[in-house]
Amino acid sequence: MKIINYLPLALFLVMGMSSGLAEEREKSTVEKIVDVQHDLFNGPREGLRSNHTKGVVLSGEFYPAESARQITTAVHLQQNASPIVVRFSNATGFPDIADNDPKGLAKGMAMRIDLGDEGYTDMVLSSVPRFPVATPEAFLEMLTAVRDSASSDAEIKPIQHFLADHPKAKHFVEYPKPFPVSFAKLSYHGINAFKFTNAEGESVYGRYIVMPLGGMKTLEKAEAEKQDENYLMNEIHERLAQQPVEFRLSVQIAEPGDEVNDATVIWSDDRQIVELGTIVINAPIADAAAYEKATMFNPLALPEGIEPSADPILLARPGAYAVSFQHRLD
Repeated sequence: MKIINYLPLALFLVMGMSSGLAEEREKSTVEKIVDVQHDLFNGPREGLRSNHTKGVVLSGEFYPAESARQITTAVHLQQNASPIVVRFSNATGFPDIADNDPKGLAKGMAMRIDLGDEGYTDMVLSSVPRFPVATPEAFLEMLTAVRDSASSDAEIKPIQHFLADHPKAKHFVEYPKPFPVSFAKLSYHGINAFKFTNAEGESVYGRYIVMPLGGMKTLEKAEAEKQDENYLMNEIHERLAQQPVEFRLSVQIAEPGDEVNDATVIWSDDRQIVELGTIVINAPIADAAAYEKATMFNPLALPEGIEPSADPILLARPGAYAVSFQHRLD
């Protein structure tokens, strides 16, 4: 089994690392992104993530579907079940953000699939199926505008100027972000495309979709406001004490002409969906805080049969996570 970690390539392409010492070069875009996140969320905080800081970590198994072999030779998508760790989270870098705070939407789902022999592959997903901007540079500009708006006395704030100039970011802000009844009753989406190759050498591009078995269930805003500030974190523990939580993992296949390198673009609903398997979550993990501190989910740790697209947001994500991870350990 061969696991290809594309993180060094992403760091080279996105961070623009020079051969000199860090203090002898200008900070890279992803380093600046993490710095602005710290400004926004009063970080960094030792041992904690820069974003999606508040979360819950659970364990389970992934069971591949036979249909997965139609599109990829990836080892975890063949026959045998694999152990998994799943982390659900709130948006923002505030570790005490209430689960029903609108700023905590979108919700996140990260999953690590154990491939054996110390190999693994990760998925990082969002409850919103798109990103506000197409490049790391634009994301830095957006975050900076949000930060600067907080102290701006201008009638038109910097973020308003940014959204006026970036209609796709405005669409993201306006995109529905419902309050879930449970992390177990929400759908999650891969905003970036990956290239899947099968045993015949045929390749397609696709994006992950995770759907709860039994369907989604959300709360109206007024009902959400009545919930406890930790209602999602508590509910998932209570649910797992009664029964496992199950999701269907699928991939939406791009057709010729679909944009595969732009995370702001949502593909048409009529695109083919291929089932990859079933996610079964059984229980919270022991010593979750230690696991969270020591673990960086890396969407570019990929087995043979899956490759990254050239989406600049995808290539930037592990670099930003690595910067955040270093702060977490400092």
